[in-house]
Amino acid sequence: MRKKNKAIVLSSGGLDSTTAMAVARQEGYEIYSLSFRYGQRHALELEAAERVAKALGAKEHLVVDMDLARIGGSALTDDLDVPKARTDEAMKQGIPVTYVPGRNTIFLSYALAWAEVIGASDIFIGVNAVDYSGYPDCRSEYIEAFEHLANLATKAGVEGQMPMRIRAPLIQMTKAEIIQKGVELRVDYRMTHSCYDPSPEGKACGYCDSCLLRKRGFREAGVADPTDYVD
Repeated sequence: MRKKNKAIVLSSGGLDSTTAMAVARQEGYEIYSLSFRYGQRHALELEAAERVAKALGAKEHLVVDMDLARIGGSALTDDLDVPKARTDEAMKQGIPVTYVPGRNTIFLSYALAWAEVIGASDIFIGVNAVDYSGYPDCRSEYIEAFEHLANLATKAGVEGQMPMRIRAPLIQMTKAEIIQKGVELRVDYRMTHSCYDPSPEGKACGYCDSCLLRKRGFREAGVADPTDYVD
């Protein structure tokens, strides 16, 4: 039997990263799931990431600890209010306070290091440049630039042993298209978590940017939303 190629998949336990992992599985990769305990205000996403890794048959699920809360600057790590009930127009205006400074660059750097160690040439990330909240590290230009850096900054890349590829299969898809792709790949979205400000019981608030985009995505995809919302 032919040996499978390995891929690192960054996983937050959310809708997008889970779909990206399903795409990697469909393409025949042996999956190494990578998540972070980075000082976020709740651990629900890590619980979801663990569920996803098991459900999608990841070879390994690694959780790396760091403390971006010490740097701050985000409603996801600091005691700042998460924006609620914003209109589509409001979401397109500037970069919201839920942006975590440098997060994707830091996460991809860890993924790059692990990829070199295990011999993986592909890193999957579920960023999206269509239905998103204006984050600068979710754009095609950023992904292309990081891939260029990855091939300059690694022993494998410089020696030509293993060109590094940063895979962003969802980057030009709407949220509805992402959900339809996931359904096609038999993803059970009940195991995922997207909310920025869940209740103490773990229910999604229903009104943060992430919840609103998720709700609209399911509605436009014509798929029943399995999310457990507060109301």
